[in-house]
Amino acid sequence: MLTIRLLGPPVIENDDGPLPPPRGRKAWALLAYVVLSPSPPSRQRLAELLFGQADDPLGALRWSLASLRKALAVPEALRGDPVVAALGDDVTVDVWLLDNGSDDDLPLELEGELLEGVHIEADPQLDTWLLTQRHRIGALVEARMRQSATGRLAAGRGADAIPYAVQAVARNPLEQGNHEILVRSLAMAGDRTSALQQVALSRDLLQRELGIEISPTLEDAAMAPMPRSATTPALRGVAAAVSQLDAGRAAIAAGAADAGIQCLRRAVAEAARCGDAGLQARALVALGGALVHALRGRDEEGALALREAIPLAEHAGDSATVVTAWRELGFVDVQAGRRQTADQWLTKAQQLADGDEQLAPILGVRGMNASDQGDYTAAYAFLDDSVERALRGGDERQQAWSLSIRGRAHLLRGEDIAARRDLGASLELIDRQRWIAFRPWSVALLAEVDLRSGAAVQAVDGFEQAWSLGCQLQDPCWEAMGARGLGLASRARGDVAGAHSWFEEAVARSVRVPDRYQWVHAHTLDASLAASLDERDLSRSQPLVGTLATLAARCDMQEMLVRAHLHRHRLGEASALQDAQSAAAGIESPALAALLDEAG
Repeated sequence: MLTIRLLGPPVIENDDGPLPPPRGRKAWALLAYVVLSPSPPSRQRLAELLFGQADDPLGALRWSLASLRKALAVPEALRGDPVVAALGDDVTVDVWLLDNGSDDDLPLELEGELLEGVHIEADPQLDTWLLTQRHRIGALVEARMRQSATGRLAAGRGADAIPYAVQAVARNPLEQGNHEILVRSLAMAGDRTSALQQVALSRDLLQRELGIEISPTLEDAAMAPMPRSATTPALRGVAAAVSQLDAGRAAIAAGAADAGIQCLRRAVAEAARCGDAGLQARALVALGGALVHALRGRDEEGALALREAIPLAEHAGDSATVVTAWRELGFVDVQAGRRQTADQWLTKAQQLADGDEQLAPILGVRGMNASDQGDYTAAYAFLDDSVERALRGGDERQQAWSLSIRGRAHLLRGEDIAARRDLGASLELIDRQRWIAFRPWSVALLAEVDLRSGAAVQAVDGFEQAWSLGCQLQDPCWEAMGARGLGLASRARGDVAGAHSWFEEAVARSVRVPDRYQWVHAHTLDASLAASLDERDLSRSQPLVGTLATLAARCDMQEMLVRAHLHRHRLGEASALQDAQSAAAGIESPALAALLDEAG
């Protein structure tokens, strides 16, 4: 059995230890490029990227491929045009292990960055590719470590969760959610002293590096019990648990989040005391969903409740509750930009789902995930199906939600007529349902359509509505969208100072809580960058470009990555336009194509 390790210093090893490496400094980059490419790359592409300065680029590529085959002792590997990996069943590549959906099979040895210590003098596009892949793979390792830790936490195995949580923190120490998982793991393992010490370390780190205070959820994590061990006064059995579950759902629907969550916690505790696994699972899913949707900053706790519900629901034979839990976990990961783990949850949910009522919301979230990535073909397919199923099932809220996401996709692609149609229909349904908590999203998107069509007064009114209502709801996503829109409106009328002020507000609001929607964060950064570059404000633009490029790479937001490269091009970076054109391959967007044409 042969293992190729591309994370950390690269090495090929068998059961006896490391083997002699391939010859040539560029061999490792060549192997990584072939292994990580979504489709086999052509020889011409590889030769240009890696050996463009050689007298005979294709000859240099052939020599390097032969060196790799010799080091691997796999004669049929890395042949053809395009070049196919074909490593065989006896060869394992560490980065491929990240595609395995099992928490229990994930090795802790996935440490270090991609091709750590490997420095290559080649085409600048290869440097950009390697940097982007390092961010993307690092984020994927982090996501899988989080997934493994939360799975063990939900099963009551706090001590087993600790090593995975430690790895997640090491991968991204400025992500408060990673610290929260570690704190919960330590507390569940009975080491409350270490949990409190970790809270103190986190507080110092985030204050020193980011200038922000930790949220109360992190401190609560060191002291609060898990949902399975919730301590509430004894009630009166199954009937009382059902009553608390119904009351909690009703309170959440009415906008009374705190009261609703208290009821749901009681329902979870009483169902557990009664030994009713099915009822406990339903209560946990209701609690998890409420923590994710009704309160900001509680996604980690909500995800743990959802993870705990799944085996209970499976034991009770309640597939509908399993589907809901998987869908909600997918939604949490979509917002956080953890694309692969999100897709794993949502695919499982879709495969088990039965009927329009269950499928419509799953397809809606899958459409959101695809749209965030810039895969509009897939997004439209998911969202069209979701809208149709929601319509058939009479679910007006889901219909409004999916229409708004489809309207956003049309807006981003520059299809303003279709965007107005979908967003207007979404708002009609929202108003009919009196769904105030969701209204700012569609209002802000429709206001941008108005601004682009020249209806400035109407647009400002919409942005102000979104901003004001977002502030009332204390929802950072809605606040950021409203502030971004007001920045766009200020920019359109030549108010430079006002635009900068609103864009700064938008960026700040978009990261106000740890469980932020990363696409909105990138969306606000992109708008702020465009305004700063228009004013040739390099002191503001240069740090923002790096932030946007890193965020887009880590969260697999391909269109945002293209936009970051276009901003780099405006800053005068020589290879940035080629990077943008390469990253845009496969993104079907007339608006993005126009930006690329303008830049060229």
